[in-house]
Amino acid sequence: MTLTADGSREIFQGTPYGVAPEIRVSINRSVSMGYSETRDSVTAQVKEQADIVQIIGESVDLKRAGARFLGRCPFHGEKTPSFSVHPGQQFYYCFGCGESGDVFSFMMKYHNLDFPTALQELARRYQIELPEKHYSPAEQEKENLRKAMYAVNEKAARLFREYLLQAKGAAQARAYLERRGIPPDIQEKFQLGYAPAVESVGWNFLGSSLQGEESAAAEAVGLLVRNDKGGTYDRFRDRILFPIFDPKGRITGFGGRIVGDGQPKYMNSPESLVFDKSRSLLGLFQQAPEIRSRQRAVLVEGNFDLISLVVHGCPNVVAPLGTALTRPQLKLLRHYADNVILLFDGDAAGVKAAVRSVPLFLAEQMSAKIALLPSGHDPDTFIREKGQEEMERLLDSAVPLAEFALTKLIEEHGLSLDGKNRIVEELRPLAQAAASPLQRSVVIAHFSEKLGVPARQLSDLLADHSPVTPPAVTHPAPRGIPAGRPYPAGAQTREEHQFGRSGRGGINLNVAQKRLVAHMVLYPSHFLRLEQVGLRQRLACGVGEVLFLQLQALHAKGRELEPEELLAALPEGEERALVAEILLAASSTDSGSTHCSGTEEELAELLLWLKREELKEMERILTAEIENVPRDEHETVVRLLQEKQKIDKELRALE
Repeated sequence: MTLTADGSREIFQGTPYGVAPEIRVSINRSVSMGYSETRDSVTAQVKEQADIVQIIGESVDLKRAGARFLGRCPFHGEKTPSFSVHPGQQFYYCFGCGESGDVFSFMMKYHNLDFPTALQELARRYQIELPEKHYSPAEQEKENLRKAMYAVNEKAARLFREYLLQAKGAAQARAYLERRGIPPDIQEKFQLGYAPAVESVGWNFLGSSLQGEESAAAEAVGLLVRNDKGGTYDRFRDRILFPIFDPKGRITGFGGRIVGDGQPKYMNSPESLVFDKSRSLLGLFQQAPEIRSRQRAVLVEGNFDLISLVVHGCPNVVAPLGTALTRPQLKLLRHYADNVILLFDGDAAGVKAAVRSVPLFLAEQMSAKIALLPSGHDPDTFIREKGQEEMERLLDSAVPLAEFALTKLIEEHGLSLDGKNRIVEELRPLAQAAASPLQRSVVIAHFSEKLGVPARQLSDLLADHSPVTPPAVTHPAPRGIPAGRPYPAGAQTREEHQFGRSGRGGINLNVAQKRLVAHMVLYPSHFLRLEQVGLRQRLACGVGEVLFLQLQALHAKGRELEPEELLAALPEGEERALVAEILLAASSTDSGSTHCSGTEEELAELLLWLKREELKEMERILTAEIENVPRDEHETVVRLLQEKQKIDKELRALE
C-alpha cells in the first residue's frame, strides 16, 4: 500500500492492463471545450473502453452464462450465483438483492470511492487523459490546505508510532498495551502510537518536529494548540493514539486514550476540514474486507473493545468515536453490509443508546439486531474471559432492534391505557423514520400486534400529519400472448428449430434446455414447480440460467406473471432477443392444433425428466464417493451403498 500525492493510500495493487504503476493520469489542458463538456466526453470514453467483466472479475469469480457472466454477489451473502455482468450492455445486476449499475457504480460501491476518484482510477488504467478542473483562488487554497492536513496527520502518526516502538519514555504505554493483550501485529495493523507525557519531552514534542506550513496545517487539524503567548503546544499528551482513517486510507484525525491519571479518558481530534467524527468509524478501513465478506458488521462503543475483538478472532467490527451513532455513519457502513449487530453493555445507558438508534436504521433500510452483554462485562472483558465461541453465540442470539426497543418500552411503561399512550408517543419517531410506505406499514403491523391496538388505529396515532407522497404507478406491460395460451406438445420439435438457431455466440442450448427454456418462458405459472425439482441445475452456465434468475426475481414479487412481462423486464441483448423469438414462435403456432389441449401433460413430463436427472446426478456423486472411500472404512462404504441402492430404486420406479 503506497501513499499518493493527495495523501490517500493506493487501493489497487497491480495493473492487469499492462499499465505501469508509475504512470499517472495526465492532464488535458483543453482550451477549445469547457471543463464540463470535456469531462462528460472523457467519462463516456472511459466507460466505453473499460472492460466491465475484467474490472468486476478482479473482485468476483465470474463464469460465462450465455451472453452474460454470473458470480456470487459481492454486495450480499449468497451461496449460489445470482450476480450477472453483461459485457455487451456494460452493466451488472443482482437478481438476489437488486444491486445494479455500470462500471463506475461498481467501482464506487465495492471500493467505496466517490465518482471523481473512480473516474480517475479507470482513466489511469486505460491511459486516458482527464481534463483539468479550474479552481478559483479560494477553492485552490482550500484544496491545498486539505492536502497539507492529510500529510501532517500522516507524519504525526509516523512520529507517534516510532516513539511508541523505540523511546524509553513509552515504556509505560508499551506495558499498558501488553496488559490489554494487544500483540505487535495488531498494533501495526491499526498504526497505534503514543504521544509522550510532558514529563518526558515537554509540551512541544510534535511541534518541534514540524516546520513552516506543516505547523500551520497541524494547528488547523488540531494537533497543535495555540497558547496565550502566540506559541503552540501538543494537544495529545501521555495518550495511546488511534489514527482514524477514512475509506480511502487517509488519516483524518486521532483518538487518544490516556495512559496515566487524568481526564478525559478518551479524546478525539477536533472537527476540521478533513475530520468529522459523526461521519467516521474507527476500524472501518482496516476491517472493511471482513465486513463485506461476512455481510455483517458488529458495532461496539469503545476503541479497545474493537481492538480486543479483532485480536480474539472477531474481525468484522467497527466503532463510532465516543459519540451516539449517526445516520452518516450508517450510510458509510452500508457500502459494505446491510446487516449490523449492536454489541452494547447491558446497563441502562447501553439500552438507551440502542433504542435511540432504531430510527436511523429504519431510515437507511438496514437490518439491525442487538446483543446485550451480561452485567459487569464490556466486549473486551467478555471475549477475553469467555472466548471467541461464546462471543459468536452471543452475536448469533441477537434480537431484532425494533422488537427489542418495543419490548423495553413495554417493560418501562406497561400495557395499561396510560402506558400504551406513552409507548405510542415514543414509537412515533420510529414509524416516521421508515424509508417507505411499505416499510412503515410493516413496522406498524408488528407494533400493533404487540400492543393489541388495531393497525389502522395505530397508524392514525403515529401519523405525523404531513403530506404523503404516493408511490409511483407501474404500468402493466402490453399484453402479447393471452394467459393460458397452449404450447402444443406436438410442436415442440418445430419450436426447438424456431428459436435459438441464430448462431449468436451467447446462445448455446441443447435440445433439452431449449424445451425447458421455452416452457418456463411461456408458462411462468409452472416456474415454481420446475424450480423445486432442479430446473436451475439443468440450465447452469448458459443463457437459460440468466432467464431463470430473472423469472425468479419476478416471482419474488408475489403475483401471477404473464409471459410478456419477462420480455419487458429484460434489457436489450441476447437474452431479450431469445425470449422474443420464443414468444414469436408460440404466437405463430396454430392454436387449433389437436396435439395438446393444455400443458399439464407436458409439465408432468418435464417434472419427471427433471426428477430423473436430479437422481442421476446424485447417483454419480455417490458413485464417486464410494470409489474414493478408503478400503478400511467399511461402515462408510455400506452407508453409501445403501443410499445408492435407494436412489437406484427410485430411478427404476420412474422408468
